[in-house]
Amino acid sequence: MIIERLSAYLNRHRRASLNQLSIALAASPDALRPMLAHLERKGRVEKLPPPRAACGSSCCRCDRGALEAWRWADGSADDDAGCPGVEQRPGT
Repeated sequence: MIIERLSAYLNRHRRASLNQLSIALAASPDALRPMLAHLERKGRVEKLPPPRAACGSSCCRCDRGALEAWRWADGSADDDAGCPGVEQRPGT
């Protein structure tokens, strides 16, 4: 099932943008959002707050899927900022 693959991916990679998840799982962002919301209600994943625009503006021209990021909710203090478009690996 795709929701199991989604859970496994976030558990292994710790955090990912919606675009990264879409590519890795070969599923559309619109198909993944309800699954992520379900996992969030169960306390398994957390939606990260949107980062500030890298360019410093507020024009909202950034790709929404690149800015929407999720992380595996294991209780660790891994909430520090980081670009959701760049995969964060444990120990980096």
